[in-house]
Formats: sequence, structure tokens, C-alpha cells
Amino acid sequence: MSLRSRLGRARNAFSVQVRAVRSVSTVDASTWDALEEALILADLGVSTTADVIAAVRQRADVEAVDEPEVVIDLLRAELVERLGSGDRGLARGGDPSVWLFVGVNGVGKTTTVGKLGRMEVQAGTSVVLAAGDTFRAAAADQLALWGDKVGAPVISGAEGADPSSVIFDAVEHAAAVGADLVLADTAGRVHTQGNLMDELSKVRRVAEKGAGTVTETLLVIDSTTGQNGLVQARRFTEAADVTGVVLTKLDGSARGGIVVAVQEELGIPVKMVGVGEGPDDLMVFDPVEFVDALFELDDDVEA
Repeated sequence: MSLRSRLGRARNAFSVQVRAVRSVSTVDASTWDALEEALILADLGVSTTADVIAAVRQRADVEAVDEPEVVIDLLRAELVERLGSGDRGLARGGDPSVWLFVGVNGVGKTTTVGKLGRMEVQAGTSVVLAAGDTFRAAAADQLALWGDKVGAPVISGAEGADPSSVIFDAVEHAAAVGADLVLADTAGRVHTQGNLMDELSKVRRVAEKGAGTVTETLLVIDSTTGQNGLVQARRFTEAADVTGVVLTKLDGSARGGIVVAVQEELGIPVKMVGVGEGPDDLMVFDPVEFVDALFELDDDVEA
């Protein structure tokens, strides 16, 4: 199933606005107002929306465009171009590689670790899961269930144990058994609590003290939080050197434009998106497919 067929509310919220623009005969001030409204409703944010509209208007003026459909094509191309930069691959390096997953409570970090573990095992990677969320009682149990599903060992500690030590132990275990990759869950942190963010910085430092190398720090954001997710991203980037974003619940959000805002304002690429609750509902983010999907209504899309 394609990304475009799974975007649901994000696609329809935007494409309904675009359909109204397509229905007019010529481009005027109301056309630009409608496109600006569509981008803001999709949650690109005010500043990013203003930049995008200004760029498209300038190109339309240069090319003497007065047809709404051509303007929409220019907008589509502008969004693809803005999303096109940044390495979306998940980096490897070291024996083993370590990918840390960070974010606030309730965004789906543990589930994302499990789903990505499943993808990697299916691709032939030997994986160890680290239950670094030692403050949420159910987190280690939840990750253990994923470990059973995907056939990957889970290293955990006692409830309330030092998360850094758990992840360090997982890295050492992975090195001892020759595993390729450690996927490390971490406790949910509120980005306004400095002491917890300092602890996250410590987790990253300790994760590299042994045999492993942290090659990815993935910030998991619930896409339904919209612009608040951007505030989270700024703070986590300062604390943990975030290398990429995983956007969860994109299938149920009307705020898919946060993808563009994250890339534009932070220079951090969205690498994966969650589009459902099933074990295989984690997908590599494709900018072209994503932007194309935003411009299509349900009756344009095949499952």
C-alpha cells in the first residue's frame, strides 16, 4: 500500500482547498490567499508558508503564469524542492551501530523501535533492542513483546534504573554476539524540563563509551501535535544532536505540513513515517510521493 493511500486526513484537508483554486478561471489575489490558507491549515507554519508563497509567486511572475493549474504545479514543485534536501538514509558505522529514539511521552517511540526492528530483521540485519525507558513500567514489557515478534533480544534493567547503563549494556551485548545494530528506546521527556534533557545528553555520551557508535538519533514526533512538534524538535536537537525525524500517526492527522516545517526551520530530514497501527505501518519517507498525495482527493487515489 502506497504512502499516498495512507495519508487520509492530511491529504483531504489540503486537497479540498486546492480543488477550490483549481475551479477558478484565472490567478488573482484571492488565489494566493486560498493557497496561503491551505498551507497554514496543513500546518506548515506562518513563516514557512510565507516563504513558500513568496517563492511561488516570484516564479509565477517571471514565467507570466495566469492559469491556476500551472500555479498549483509550481507550488507542488516548490514543496518537493524544499523537502528534497537532506540524507534520508539511516546511517551505519561501528560494531555495532546504535540508533537512539527520543521524544516526549506518548508519541510512539517504543512502537517505532519495534516496527523498525521488524523492518531491519526482515532485511537480514541482526538487531538488539535496548529498553532504555526505565521510568514507564510498561515500556520494557512492551518492547519485550516486540522482541518476541521480530526475533530480537531485548536488554532491560530494573524499573527506575539508570537508562544510560541499560543502553550501555545493550551495546556491549550486541558487540559480544556480533550483532549489527542496537535500537535504543529512551524515556519520554518533556522538552521544557532541563534536567531530563541533560540526562538525554548523558545517554548519548554513555552509548558511545563502549564498542558501539551512535550513528542516528531519531526524534519521534506525533504529527497530530502540529507546530508544537517543532518546539519539541528544537529542544531535543540541542540536547541530543538529532539526525532525523520519525513522524507517527500521519494517517490520522490533518497537519501533515509539519513535515515541511521541520525540514525548513531545522534542517532535519523526516526519515520515516508511521501510517497506522499495524506492525508493517512504518514507511520510509518519500518527498515526491508525499507532496503528490497532498494534492489528491480520495477519488484520485487508488489503494
